[in-house]
Amino acid sequence: MATPSASSSSSSRGFAARPAPRPNTAFRQLRGPLSPGEFAAAVRRAARDIGEQVACDARYIGRVESGEIRCPNYAYERVFRHMFPDHTLADMGFAPREEVRGRGARASGAVPPARTEPDPPVTTHEESDVLRRAFMTGGPAALAAGSLGLGADSLGLGFARPPRRVGESEATAVEEAVRRIRLLDDRHGADGLYRRAAQPLRTAYALLDAGTQRQSTADRLQAGAGELAISVGWLAHDSGRFADARSHYGEALATARVASDPALEAHAFCNTAFLARDAGRPREAVRAAQAAQRAARHLSSPRLLSLLALREAGGWAGLGDRKEYEEALLRAHTLFGRGPSDADPEWMSFYGEAELEGLEAQCWSALGQWGRAADHARRAVALQDPHFARNAALFTAELAGNLARSGAPDEAAHAGQRVLRLLDEVQSSRIRAMLDSTAALLRRHDGSPPVADFLDHHAARDT
Repeated sequence: MATPSASSSSSSRGFAARPAPRPNTAFRQLRGPLSPGEFAAAVRRAARDIGEQVACDARYIGRVESGEIRCPNYAYERVFRHMFPDHTLADMGFAPREEVRGRGARASGAVPPARTEPDPPVTTHEESDVLRRAFMTGGPAALAAGSLGLGADSLGLGFARPPRRVGESEATAVEEAVRRIRLLDDRHGADGLYRRAAQPLRTAYALLDAGTQRQSTADRLQAGAGELAISVGWLAHDSGRFADARSHYGEALATARVASDPALEAHAFCNTAFLARDAGRPREAVRAAQAAQRAARHLSSPRLLSLLALREAGGWAGLGDRKEYEEALLRAHTLFGRGPSDADPEWMSFYGEAELEGLEAQCWSALGQWGRAADHARRAVALQDPHFARNAALFTAELAGNLARSGAPDEAAHAGQRVLRLLDEVQSSRIRAMLDSTAALLRRHDGSPPVADFLDHHAARDT
């Protein structure tokens, strides 16, 4: 008996071959001049306005605009209708829901709904199967209570050893793990998350070792595993585990070199530079930042080059080299001024005006220019998107420390109180250490009521 062809086998299951996605040009027009990352931030803000919770990022916007997501799930539909009240789903370029789900899709011989409309990483009953497997249930409320929503098998792929055939669903699970970890870190900081995040990293590299038949899947797995190593390294970095962070960043760099992936290499060197600066190795910070810029020079992302120039500036500031620092800082501002680009990496969604001001504040602080550092930290706090709760706490802690050193103890105490309130939600050893230093500086001013009040609350938190 003849073996059925691929097409006849597909028809016998009642599904036609999946059509190539059509770009959603209408939705791209709605985004306007914003970068995918900036538009994703606007979506998240709109969701909060109406009490929805969506974990929108630049990649999700890209999937919509490419036509991969033909119709959003109900949570996203409500957000988009809130943002564009005069537009129907059809006006936004989406297909009717019945066309991609349910009887309409089955009757027309379409692919199964789960393949037609991959759902975004949101914590609703409509989560995709991949994401549901990728992380155990849990959300911000559970996180605040100490459950970070990461189970023992955080990718949840349900195997004791890697499957014999690794495919697209496993690559997607690795990518979603990276996004989920980044979102949790943005909102809650690294402490308590680091050890739970180590399991998905081990799983990702086990999948990579298992191999895959398709080069495109292998490329996705290598990039995903490398980005996951960087994310876990950052959690180690922010929770004060510098040796672990250095190891994870080195693992990501090795993965980038094996895969000949300049974007991943630039990211790994970027984080290595930041770690070196924080660990008191400013010369290494300069070298790593310069290596990152060499890797990124053909990536068509001025914003990425701007961030990397700031990483270099941080190293020069640590060395006390004012001339080299100001040259690198000028490059960072010039590149930032060129605006966002569709080529900006997804992981850079945090890098806006607030981050630019916050990093510059850190540089002036390293140079002992406390008043100037306080001015930039103040602007960083004012500009920070509330979604990035950890960064809001970080910049406010920087502000408190700079104010304490520049002779403004009462204002420093008020900023310190704001950090204490933010630490109810954010867990970061680095931020707590900064606040401890500020408290030590302010003890000589404990005759001031605001300072005394802050020191009491700070001491109470440590008991």
